[in-house]
Amino acid sequence: MKIEPYIRKANYYETDQMGIIHHSNYIRWFEEARVDFMDKIGFSYQKAVEHGIDFAVLSIECFYKSMVRYGDTVVIETTISEITKTRIKLSYVVKDQKTLEIRSTGSSTHCWFDNAKRRPVSLEKAIPALYELFCEISHS
Repeated sequence: MKIEPYIRKANYYETDQMGIIHHSNYIRWFEEARVDFMDKIGFSYQKAVEHGIDFAVLSIECFYKSMVRYGDTVVIETTISEITKTRIKLSYVVKDQKTLEIRSTGSSTHCWFDNAKRRPVSLEKAIPALYELFCEISHS
């Protein structure tokens, strides 16, 4: 399944005193790309929440390669790099839309969290259709 990247224009309020996008914003962009990824695969984040499941963040990392400035447009490619019944690891590549130069890379690892029981759960048991979809995408 080919999933189109998330497109994001850098806002002025996201810049630091040097006019460069502040490093903390890349983590927010990863989250936006993750939610967009879910929409594009046909199983929205909201739909998962309505099934009582959330994606608790276990870890996140970001590697900065080159600067993004106010007004730049980036594309963020999101892929599943690892999947188990209880966890998922997503990888992100942020590129300049015009030059395709890599601006940053990163990843986030999440566990499936049952909101009612307040504990991690097996996605295969909680939402089998979403687990199967993730597995299919991760192998394509």
